[in-house]
Amino acid sequence: MSHDTMLQRALTRLVDAGKHLNIDPTILEKWEFQAMATLFDNTLERLIEAAEHLDLDPGVLENLKNALEMTQARLTIRMDDGSTKCFMAFRCRYDDSLGPTKGGIRFHPHVDADEVMALALMMTSKCAVMALPFGGAKGGVKVDPRDLSNMERERLSRAYIRAFAHVIGPDRDIPAPDVGTNEKTMAWMMDEYSTIVGKRAPAVITGKPVALGGSLGRDDATARGAYYIMQNKAHTLGLERRARVAIQGFGNAGMHMAQLLDAAGYKIVAASDSKGAVHAPAGFDIGELLAAKRCGSVINMAGSAGVSEIPGDKLVAVDCEVLVMAALENMVHKGNAGSIKAGLIVELANGPVTPEADEILKAMNVVILPDILANAGGVTVSYFEWVQNREGDRWTLDHVHSRLKTAMEKEAEAVWAYARDKNITLRTAAYVLALLRLVHAIY
Repeated sequence: MSHDTMLQRALTRLVDAGKHLNIDPTILEKWEFQAMATLFDNTLERLIEAAEHLDLDPGVLENLKNALEMTQARLTIRMDDGSTKCFMAFRCRYDDSLGPTKGGIRFHPHVDADEVMALALMMTSKCAVMALPFGGAKGGVKVDPRDLSNMERERLSRAYIRAFAHVIGPDRDIPAPDVGTNEKTMAWMMDEYSTIVGKRAPAVITGKPVALGGSLGRDDATARGAYYIMQNKAHTLGLERRARVAIQGFGNAGMHMAQLLDAAGYKIVAASDSKGAVHAPAGFDIGELLAAKRCGSVINMAGSAGVSEIPGDKLVAVDCEVLVMAALENMVHKGNAGSIKAGLIVELANGPVTPEADEILKAMNVVILPDILANAGGVTVSYFEWVQNREGDRWTLDHVHSRLKTAMEKEAEAVWAYARDKNITLRTAAYVLALLRLVHAIY
């Protein structure tokens, strides 16, 4: 038995025992979170479950159980006060059977090798589901970017590229933004890589500013991809005009999703960010909610007419028809899945629902639009950006939206068909489709 497994079992026993005592609930929640299987375990479990519905050569799964390449580095930068600080950084190229690997770089204090590897495996499946000529990768730095000045973030971004320049490349591994990074981060990284190789290389990075070769439509692509699926499958999903929506994670993807859904007639009734959550049963004025976020947090709306502040961890239990998960991993677990009232969960984040929660939600007849399909709009438009950079072309916004809509609807239809034909969940069906496409590339 591995050390991690022993630790998880010990923590589970502590949680069970603690429920019989008068212990601070936040301590129990911390133990319970730590007792969960790792994100990589969860991701691999879903892939193995999907494989049970196919007659696969055992060698396929054997390949996919292990990352192709995992690189770790120490980044040392000079801080504004003259001191020196070190940050651990990672880059995982999980599988390149379908093409050069593709995946974001996140700056977050909880980044570790397991998370990066799990996200790279998810990206491998995501690219396969969308029939993109990419494998999966991911990168990260263990840092809270909010603790850094603008100049310190630039130094860290450039240090990352210097450390991993031998790993990435337009034909080998193409990074993009993720949690804690943005188009400015990508601009610094592209510039550093171009300096190292001695020529301008826009195709090495996607999610760049449009002026530096970025694609129109990349800013809202993650949300828009899921929105296109929801609109296309509205009847099948039982969605009606003015359906109530709660959004956990009011960052880039969450904000764009709120705008798109509000414009389509949905009613946004709850939103949360890292500072807390707000609830408006009658629906928010989206303009005011966005203004509150720009001023620091959605909780700035609390106290306005019809708006109340609620604990951030209670947002998932808000009375609504659609729950959009746009924050981090493992936010819906066995401890809170039973409190969910929404009939549809849209996974804009990677891995927001644990396998244990999946089983609970399945018994409750809650439909989950899985991450490897729902948030694939981002990597799809990143692919469009890479193509434009390679061709020296610039597509119109309408062309980007049209191609994204076609791609999302086509692959959603394929996932729905597998779910229907095999009587499996949409998540399992998405992994089945991914595996089928990977099989043809691996063998």
